Amino acid sequence: MWPRLAAALAACAAGLVLVAPSGTAAAGDRAAVAFTIRDPRITESSGLAASQVHPGVLYTHNDSGDAARVFAVGPDGRVLATLRLAGVQARDWEAIAAGRDERGQPALFVGDVGDNRGTWPSVAVYRISEPAALRNATVPARRYRLRYPDGPRNAEALLVDPRSNRLYVASKDPVGGGLYEAPATLRSDQVNLLRRVASVPSWITDGAFSPDGRTFVLRGYLDAYVYTASGTRLDSFSLPAQEQGESVTYTRDGRDLLVGSEGADSPVWRVRLPDAALPPDGTASRPGGPASPGGAGAAGAVAALRRAGPGVLLLVVLAAALVAGLVLRRR
Repeated sequence: MWPRLAAALAACAAGLVLVAPSGTAAAGDRAAVAFTIRDPRITESSGLAASQVHPGVLYTHNDSGDAARVFAVGPDGRVLATLRLAGVQARDWEAIAAGRDERGQPALFVGDVGDNRGTWPSVAVYRISEPAALRNATVPARRYRLRYPDGPRNAEALLVDPRSNRLYVASKDPVGGGLYEAPATLRSDQVNLLRRVASVPSWITDGAFSPDGRTFVLRGYLDAYVYTASGTRLDSFSLPAQEQGESVTYTRDGRDLLVGSEGADSPVWRVRLPDAALPPDGTASRPGGPASPGGAGAAGAVAALRRAGPGVLLLVVLAAALVAGLVLRRR
């Protein structure tokens, strides 16, 4: 209980700092509940990925403590199929993203990237094929191990660029985290070394690329931040109040975000993107365009993604220290 309360208090403290300097817009009438997840097995939805095969279907999974399974959820919030990953143990699943396999076929990447204590020498991402038909099944999974270049990190955001199929992980940190790029070709027979390409805001709980790959979004507990693929920040805006907001994905047309939360019977909100982040023709185009984050413009991405100055960071550090003290006194 206390660790969860501490996280919530710290997120509020950090959120007060993040909203103020950037002129963040409120969700207001841009947001509405799309549906509510109604399945007693889903109590800690910690990731969302829009299906590339089945219109209106989202994939989600629970946080740590559940079996290695992915749920396909329909537009009415009911589970249409459960996919169990054969031979896999879910340590701390935190994210899911849509991508492709080596044949270019639709696939799902599940991120076992949570590391609250920052002790794991490597984390894992599992790839499964997206099924052509939605039915309960046990499916084979390919594991890719990832290692950070600067030591273990806690993370809850996994992104896949639809143009290159390259994976990115955004770490979760109270004073700002990092955006890490995976190798262009992942190896399942060895540990894949990540490369830090940019800084990201505090308390990032998920992220996703747009269907056309032109933009990507990172979300925290209170706000979302939208960037061009090369790392220029387009806008930031407040998200609807949620019990513990930890998931985000784009709608298939690329015009809205779907944001979810942990908790039983949790609502999934549909949030309209700011005008600056909408697809140029009003609909999502096929992948293709400028370089991904960490490409030729990586240095610029660092500057573009870096949030506030030392004064803001100091406030966040003080807030985190205060929360930590409250927790320790309760133990």
